[in-house]
Amino acid sequence: MTRRDFIHKWLIYALGLMPVWVLDAYILPRYPLWGITPMLLPLSVAAVAVLEGAGSGTGFGMAVGLFWELAYPGGFGGQVFYLALAGMAMGAVSQYALSQSFLGCLICSAGVLGLLDCLRVVRLLFIKAANLSDLLQVAVPEFLWSLAWTPLVWLLFRAIYNRVGGTKLA
Repeated sequence: MTRRDFIHKWLIYALGLMPVWVLDAYILPRYPLWGITPMLLPLSVAAVAVLEGAGSGTGFGMAVGLFWELAYPGGFGGQVFYLALAGMAMGAVSQYALSQSFLGCLICSAGVLGLLDCLRVVRLLFIKAANLSDLLQVAVPEFLWSLAWTPLVWLLFRAIYNRVGGTKLA
């Protein structure tokens, strides 16, 4: 792959992230389901990591984490590191243990979202912002509602991968 092809590929992945971000930031918060809005950016990291592998998943995760921190107020920089590590882990898991398929993406997405919600719950418990039952009443529906968006995100990034990525999926 030439440098031009490499830049073209990742530019297309970045452009593919834009409709996911618009849904995440502007459309879905206006129509919450039972007061819950999904998180779609971690799903994007999981999808690209499953398709492209650990190295590319790390870079894409870092870029998405940086974008997340810059686009949403109140961040402390942790999303950059978390999504980079998640991209690396999910890419490695999909390369060596799972298949690069929708089922692999669903499992990886569940892992990324579950760990992210667990970290949020632990952080809020640590600062005593709420009790565990109240936090779980938000975290569990958020996890499930976010996971329901996995097929849409997977189809978008798989189409991009088939167009500019590696070999075609079976």
